[in-house]
Amino acid sequence: MSPHGFDLDLTKPTQSGVYFVGVNDLDRLARAATRDELRVCRTDLAGCHDKDALLRRLAVSLQLPATFGHNWDALADCLRDLGWMPAWGYVLLFEHADELRQSAAADYDILLGILDDAATFGSDHDMPWFAFLALPDSAFDDHHPSA
Repeated sequence: MSPHGFDLDLTKPTQSGVYFVGVNDLDRLARAATRDELRVCRTDLAGCHDKDALLRRLAVSLQLPATFGHNWDALADCLRDLGWMPAWGYVLLFEHADELRQSAAADYDILLGILDDAATFGSDHDMPWFAFLALPDSAFDDHHPSA
């Protein structure tokens, strides 16, 4: 994030969203979010290669309610209403996101859509809501526009 001169104010709900960052940015983002008294949740996706593994990890890292149904709809509902983790704003940090992206692209894309929907919901309700997915530098190199 910082090498490109891009910086966010995590206290502004209007900037809520899903962002791709370098692997070295997560600690800095966690410190900034903690300083701003936002709830920080970290999910390590190392070795995560499918929907079931992803949902199990999110259930633990986000301390999802026991009633969590372990499906996409239930995840979407939980991320829109994080009432069991009271906070004025949320920052979700995903380490090793590229492993899921490489091994289960469809599940990765669904996760991105759910995260984006939750961030939009947060912004619409004047609540900072951010998801940061750490990708290796090579993932950013692959997406440069053609000249």
